[in-house]
Amino acid sequence: MKKLRVGVIYGGRSGEHEVSVTSAASIFKSIDRTRYEPVPIRIEKDGRWTLADRPPTALSAAEVIQQARVSQARPVRAGRDSLFAPYPSSDTLITVERRGSSDGGTPTDAEHAVVTGLGLDVVFPVLHGPYGEDGTVQGLLELANVPYVGAGVLASAAGMDKAIMKVLFAAAGLPVVASRAFVRADWTRSRDGVLAAIAALGFPLFVKPANLGSSVGISKVKAQAELVPAIETALEFDRKVIVEAGVVNAREIECAVLGNDDPETSVPGEIVPAREFYDYEAKYLDEGSKSLIPADLPPATVAEVRRLTVAAFRAIGAAGLARVDFLLSRDTGVLYVNEINTMPGFTNISMYSQMWEATGVDYPTLVDRLIQLALARHAEKQGLRTSAL
Repeated sequence: MKKLRVGVIYGGRSGEHEVSVTSAASIFKSIDRTRYEPVPIRIEKDGRWTLADRPPTALSAAEVIQQARVSQARPVRAGRDSLFAPYPSSDTLITVERRGSSDGGTPTDAEHAVVTGLGLDVVFPVLHGPYGEDGTVQGLLELANVPYVGAGVLASAAGMDKAIMKVLFAAAGLPVVASRAFVRADWTRSRDGVLAAIAALGFPLFVKPANLGSSVGISKVKAQAELVPAIETALEFDRKVIVEAGVVNAREIECAVLGNDDPETSVPGEIVPAREFYDYEAKYLDEGSKSLIPADLPPATVAEVRRLTVAAFRAIGAAGLARVDFLLSRDTGVLYVNEINTMPGFTNISMYSQMWEATGVDYPTLVDRLIQLALARHAEKQGLRTSAL
């Protein structure tokens, strides 16, 4: 049987670039090469697309971060410049190799560019954060009419924007914490008005960039004096900020989803952060954080977590995969849907894959099922009419 060529897109223009690289490294390490031919497509932090010379190998974000620090001092071009055709084509990925050019610039008379095309059967956009997980790359893949793993444009965008996400959750009747969202212009025009609206939430609070993941730019605020600096930090990463009421003495519960119209859920897991909350350092740089899989929960709570996980998945119209995060109050037993991640961390030690491992689905099988789900969803869409004539 002919192998399917799988374009694995990773990196990206976001603060989660390093996490994406580690997710891609796990895919390349574990994908079934008797069935698939993976192709490394790297998006640099400046947005440049390349057909990478070799796939990534670093399996921890800490390792990738260290490599990034070294490469900043000695930048190296490690691939051929590439463009993704924004229309249906047998040459999905267009690569440009500048021969005789020493600086990668426009070829002179003594230099020339060699342009080649590469067809892709399916794409795995293992991108986290803006310009990848937010519907932008999904829109490009839709224009190219290429099957791809994960949520479509609308669900990806809604899953990235924490404020819109909570509106959809609330409309679906899901339990969410009270929150307030505002944009930079609101903050500039009426700082006092924004602070007054936030005051109704009380303390503690969590201040977050609305469109980012991996806990980048998030602050826990316990007192009024900490609030403005936390907002200013969040505004460094996004023009929209969401401030959420904190759940005192909360447990952080997670559950994974796999499927399209009939999604399945994994056993839930629990995060025990090394720090006061599960921030970027606790996730990727500290070694003290722990994951408990399965989470120690009563059967009724497990059932409710799994029910709400499917409800959250359907509320935004997701597909393929997602991880839904919850806050469970130790004091009241109330369970809140915190957020959904439409392209969660995908290393073989990430919570998403670990929860499926505990449910009986190993990592290579997970990759295979996600690719098959992408192909099935794409095939269904090909039957739709594109003309009213």
